[in-house]
Amino acid sequence: MNAPRAILFDKDGTLVDFDRTWGPAAGEVMRRLADGDGAALKALQQVSHYLPEERRFLQTSPLIAGSSRQYGPLWADVLDRVADLDFYREVDRLFREEGERHLTPLGQPAQSLARLHALGMPLGIATNDAERGARLQAGRLGLDTYLSAIYGHDSGYGSKPAPGMVEAFCRFTGLPPGDIALVGDTRHDLDTARAAGARAILVRCGPGPVDAFAHEADLVVDTVEELADIIVARAEAAA
Repeated sequence: MNAPRAILFDKDGTLVDFDRTWGPAAGEVMRRLADGDGAALKALQQVSHYLPEERRFLQTSPLIAGSSRQYGPLWADVLDRVADLDFYREVDRLFREEGERHLTPLGQPAQSLARLHALGMPLGIATNDAERGARLQAGRLGLDTYLSAIYGHDSGYGSKPAPGMVEAFCRFTGLPPGDIALVGDTRHDLDTARAAGARAILVRCGPGPVDAFAHEADLVVDTVEELADIIVARAEAAA
């Protein structure tokens, strides 16, 4: 595969350690929403496929790749709440607060993005997290210096696996989708890239295995650091 000219990164499971960040964060969010109602808390954990003793999700959890708009109706039903914009914004706010508290990077993503940015490559984030939360975490991890765009599920371009975030990045960079790679750790990321006509790069550092669909990707690497090694090496060889 020739090196892409621009890259969009998924955030959670790609740049951020999903289990160590969102496992404990989600437990606290559910506890806060349940507000002392033990039955409601247990029901939230069940519909979320969440293991409270281990503070992690099962692979079947709708929260691993979904946005609050996608799993929110399940939570609203448990809590006897209306699944409306106000509820989704409350969930996003709680996740933003708890996600900041438990934020854990995967390796040293700032160094990897710095190396790619030094090549003159536009970089961005495409996440099913809310944009405000994604911007907060990017700033905390020192990534914002290297990012030209950050798209969340509420940025106006839809949620993955719809292609809207990639299409927005194409318009922003002026590049055709075939020159852009979406790097992620889930089937959602692969499907998003394919729907947009972009390149699909999978990383194995997320919470679930990618083996079942890895053959559909243009490239599979263990980490973002490994991807940066490959792209920088190719750029140096071509110089």
